[in-house]
Amino acid sequence: MPASSSDVNPSTSAAKATDITWHDGHVDRSHRETLLGQKGALLWLTGLSGSGKSTIAFHVEHALISRGVLAYVLDGDNIRHGLNSNLGFGADDRTENIRRIGEVGKLFVDTGVITLSSFVSPYRSDRDSVRALLNSGEFFEVFINTPLAVCEQRDPKGLYKKARSGEIPNFTGISDPYEEPTSPDLEILTEDLSVDEAAGQIISLLEAHKKISRVK
Repeated sequence: MPASSSDVNPSTSAAKATDITWHDGHVDRSHRETLLGQKGALLWLTGLSGSGKSTIAFHVEHALISRGVLAYVLDGDNIRHGLNSNLGFGADDRTENIRRIGEVGKLFVDTGVITLSSFVSPYRSDRDSVRALLNSGEFFEVFINTPLAVCEQRDPKGLYKKARSGEIPNFTGISDPYEEPTSPDLEILTEDLSVDEAAGQIISLLEAHKKISRVK
């Protein structure tokens, strides 16, 4: 069961580390991308719980790996098992959750990896903060647009039922808001699409922006 936001109180307003220096290595990003034959990118899949974000992200990852493209999924639930296990679901913790993943995603992009992030990330300001971390053309906001009624009908984890009964506070779409993207790089209307078709749209986006080569 999700922890409450009072469990932790991370400070996100300012860096606490001092007397530190950035060290440049002998290999830059262009060398890594040349080695891989691709360009790094962060595809930020956002949408309600049960919208299909993780399913689509892992499908894209498998499809890319199958054609020789190095890809990796940063999944919301998986990340909370380790890196972000000390965060709850209040507004401050959600912001810190996304901040950390944004920094991790930035590192992955620097390695040249096609990185797929699957997080509800309900607040526009948090998503915009991640976009600001990366250079132009490296961050792609992908709105997995699935109606609340459909997500609730699916309810694969039984979370909506618990939220409706009051067992889970601060649940996006029920007791907490979800701020839809106003101008996503890609909007996927999942209600009338198969997983293959949804994944194909993301792969086409990568091809169009020359992050990966088109299949001949």
